[in-house]
Amino acid sequence: MLQEGDKAPAFTLPTEDGEVSLDDFKGHKLVLYFYPKDDTSGCTKEAIGFSEMLDAFEAAGAKVLGVSKDSPAKHAKFREKHDLKVPLASDEEGKVIEKYGSWVEKSMYGRKYMGIDRSTFLIDEDGVVRKIWRKVRVPKHVETVLAAVKEL
Repeated sequence: MLQEGDKAPAFTLPTEDGEVSLDDFKGHKLVLYFYPKDDTSGCTKEAIGFSEMLDAFEAAGAKVLGVSKDSPAKHAKFREKHDLKVPLASDEEGKVIEKYGSWVEKSMYGRKYMGIDRSTFLIDEDGVVRKIWRKVRVPKHVETVLAAVKEL
């Protein structure tokens, strides 16, 4: 399981605007967040929160990238529908989600299934994971992450 202080696993993923990789963020802090599904209530609130605070993250020297298993085309519709400013990457095969330990067993109404754990990783300018939030609750999460970025 990935821990704070570990080197962030490398990735290259498609977005609606082309590919994005961990190397693209060298020299910047990166807030990498994984979320279950476009256009669901919690995921929408989280994406809107990061979009509304994007200028503050950038002023603190950080970039933000959201990742789910949804396709780049679905991400494009999601971004347009909610006027999202945060870039969204697609990990349809779930390989990056697994590398970050965010593919977990979940339970709903007594039924167990595998799914994406809402989780956020703060990666420093050198590609080291400095902070991890797992089982994220959306209210106040964006503000908590921004405070951690400013402290780094």
